[in-house]
Amino acid sequence: MISMKTMLATSAMAFGASLTAAAQQAKSNIDTLVVSTEPEMHCSSCEHNIKENIRFVKGTKKIETSVPKQEVVLIYDKRKASFEKYEAAFAKIGYAIRKKEE
Repeated sequence: MISMKTMLATSAMAFGASLTAAAQQAKSNIDTLVVSTEPEMHCSSCEHNIKENIRFVKGTKKIETSVPKQEVVLIYDKRKASFEKYEAAFAKIGYAIRKKEE
């Protein structure tokens, strides 16, 4: 006969393993895109404009901008967002984007 403690411990281990597998799968769907903009960003207002508008692209997890490097780093869920979706979103606020080599 299996004790209640053994059943609970086995259940907890199985639950923990399924959470780990789900977290691994979620991480595998996260991608990073580094782009430059045309026209170039010149100030913090440019950065703010990009961050405030591009965050609405579904699947966007994080946006980092750098005026000195002239780049925007987008961390996103590749099941929901793509370069083409970001290209369209940037166009709405007056920017063209180009992928940067890392």
